[in-house]
Amino acid sequence: MKIEQYKVIEKAEINDFINSLISISKVVAPVHKGFKNYVFQEIKSANSVNLKYIPTIIPPKKYFMPQKETILKFDINKDLQIEPVVDYENLILFGVHTCDIAGIKCLNMVLSDKPKDTGYLIRKKHITIIGIECNDYCDEYASCSFVGAHIPTTGYDLMFTELNDYFIVHIHSSKGMDVIEKTGFFKQATEKQIEELKNMRNTKLKKFNNEIPTERRYLPDLFDRSFNASVWKELEQKCLSCGNCTAVCPTCYCFDIKEDVDLSLKAGERYRIWFSCQLDPFAKVAGGIDFRRERSARQRHRFYRKFRYHIDRYGMVFCTGCGRCSRTCMAKINLKEVLTSLIRESEAKIWRKWL
Repeated sequence: MKIEQYKVIEKAEINDFINSLISISKVVAPVHKGFKNYVFQEIKSANSVNLKYIPTIIPPKKYFMPQKETILKFDINKDLQIEPVVDYENLILFGVHTCDIAGIKCLNMVLSDKPKDTGYLIRKKHITIIGIECNDYCDEYASCSFVGAHIPTTGYDLMFTELNDYFIVHIHSSKGMDVIEKTGFFKQATEKQIEELKNMRNTKLKKFNNEIPTERRYLPDLFDRSFNASVWKELEQKCLSCGNCTAVCPTCYCFDIKEDVDLSLKAGERYRIWFSCQLDPFAKVAGGIDFRRERSARQRHRFYRKFRYHIDRYGMVFCTGCGRCSRTCMAKINLKEVLTSLIRESEAKIWRKWL
């Protein structure tokens, strides 16, 4: 740890800091909406911010990849004018959990790959990410330790970690340094404070257990053995194909393209909206053929997209352990329970071969 990359701010000053952010940029932060529901939304005052929150209903990916995004407008009245559209704005995302930062890193990997998603990459350049580290589990649905998303690594501009009566802040980019300099609430961290951060992390590593009874490195072998597992048929009996799990996932990026044409049939727009592999129309092709007709096949595809396919292509697990899919599932399908069932079934098959 390079001590010059760490600053501190007193807890008593955090609201003044947030208000100073609002004075220089549009700021989005977690806001409580009642019961256990939180959302990222624009704030006008620090008083509306809640930093003790479980993951928001929709992840902050909605600011990088909007739920509805116009991609071009056309008008044949103007010599067939076709105008590509990319809407963006300077924005500070404040209070982002490490699991959601991991989700943004996954999207960065995919949408920077060919063919590059120009709109996403332009918006990304204009967004400053200020993270906050969780010192304890959000709730029983979290599995961030299993996928390695519980400790901040990269993907943020500033990272706040709560220690006693202050926050220690890691500066990870020039954008982060700009925020530090413009707001003026920070002091240089001391060696003692760096040591307190190390001690907290050591305690945290003991508290955050591997929530699944295996290790992440064994996932490819597990899923290679589990394509025809009975677990998928069991999920078919429960799944409602509502698409909630993918709608709230921080790493799902599938979309559908639609067009609206005005009544003159001479002008209109093309836009994209989020889509879900759990919905029946998703895998339908010409001739009405549906190559993932069964709900078991759709659920299996979802899990393989998170824990197998992207390991081959990107070397990364595309689950961040946020727990949103389990938290919002109307059929009470729990990701940790599904993985555990796959492990138990796979182990049983191996033992039967040896007997």
